[in-house]
Amino acid sequence: MKKNISVIEGDGIGPEIIRQTIKVLNSIAIKYGHDFHYKNILAGSKAIEKLGDPMPKETIDNCLKSDAVLFGCIGDPKHDHNPIGMRPEDGLLKLRKKMNLYCNIRPIVVFPKLDKSPIKKELLNGVDFIIYRELTGGIYFGEKGRSKNGEKAYDYCIYSKSEIERIGEMAFKAALFRKKKVTLVDKANVLETSRLWREVIKKISLDYPDVSLDFLYVDNASMQIIMNPKKFDIILTDNMFGDILSDESSVLASSVGLLPSASIGDCKSMFEPIHGSYPQAKGKNIANPLGCILSGSMMLEYFGMHQEKNLLEKAVKNSIEKKICTPDVIDSKLSSTTEEVGDCIEKYIINQ
Repeated sequence: MKKNISVIEGDGIGPEIIRQTIKVLNSIAIKYGHDFHYKNILAGSKAIEKLGDPMPKETIDNCLKSDAVLFGCIGDPKHDHNPIGMRPEDGLLKLRKKMNLYCNIRPIVVFPKLDKSPIKKELLNGVDFIIYRELTGGIYFGEKGRSKNGEKAYDYCIYSKSEIERIGEMAFKAALFRKKKVTLVDKANVLETSRLWREVIKKISLDYPDVSLDFLYVDNASMQIIMNPKKFDIILTDNMFGDILSDESSVLASSVGLLPSASIGDCKSMFEPIHGSYPQAKGKNIANPLGCILSGSMMLEYFGMHQEKNLLEKAVKNSIEKKICTPDVIDSKLSSTTEEVGDCIEKYIINQ
């Protein structure tokens, strides 16, 4: 099978984790006779400095022509005070909107061999849930600005029925193949957008009688994720709440560096770890590549390569069981480098 993959390394540790992910994907391609073609394209800080745009049109065009996009991470402190539209993060939001990547899927799985989580072990055994985060609406994409004197600011949070329906359908369909439970996380006691979410999701649930539906306010949900994470199967929520709750959930897994994601659109999709660019670790060969590598695994599943996905994930588990891990999840005296983790996973795949 031939696939054309647009690759955005991005900023900070992006190039390092992408390098390991492509190395692992290439070992999969060799083993199963696939032909992966990668095209590196600019975005983020490098694109601002070279082209004056965090997400150039050529980059977006390449992404729309490819079979999938593999994305590293984005963000650079030197651009934090740039005007609106000229920050690296603005470029990522622009790409999500242009590709219509409305459904962000973030699996939260705890690896028993890791013990860097501050949460009690008895609370973590068997934790396995997925966050379905709406990705192209809400407060991140609403009108924003300042008053003329600069002393007032606003960010509008807007959702339409159709935006909620399309991700709601995806969450309920996914639940049919899991524990058949969806939890809608909102703030319906305060926000009108959340009240619309409840109305729409309740109506969708009538078409899925085998799936149970419950509701949690976001403040309660944030506590329950820490106190009783095994209660969740699929969390369905809006853009901002999903962003915050998934980062919180990384504490369960031991490190935000472990968490992958898939951003699904009508015809194109993008795969990226949920973490930021971690500029403090740039070039030090200590960044955790597993979130990015597991995003590559989600891409394989998207391509229909289920056997390949399973092997890659077995290879990741093997590296963790052998404690070949970066210092964010293991004692720094025993830790491995970013490249050594990638080598371990590559070797396992080749030898199977």
